[in-house]
Amino acid sequence: MSDLLWLSEAQMRRIEPYFPLSHGVPRVDDRRIISGIIFVIRNGLRWRDAPADYGPPKTIYNRFIRWSRLGVFNKIFAALAAKGGKPDQLMIDATHLKAHRTAASLLKKGMFPDVSDAPRAA
Repeated sequence: MSDLLWLSEAQMRRIEPYFPLSHGVPRVDDRRIISGIIFVIRNGLRWRDAPADYGPPKTIYNRFIRWSRLGVFNKIFAALAAKGGKPDQLMIDATHLKAHRTAASLLKKGMFPDVSDAPRAA
């Protein structure tokens, strides 16, 4: 595949300080695994559909889960966002949000509080 995503050496140097220390067994190549995580998430793939160039899908998945629980990615995002300065504009994309089909009936059943000032229908 020619459209694979690989982090550059400069990008890796910026995020490496936030990686947890390796305990005992050396980790698999960080650049390859992090690039695989970004590729899978960016393209909306299942972990098992990750290209083989990034390594075993189980390794990519395990690293993502372990580092997510440790807050590694949150620290990286916060640090990179802080260096970017204050944004001129904020946008919210909610195209992926869906309500369950029973959500519409929650108000009628009294399970969801009515916070609007509109009069109730009879």
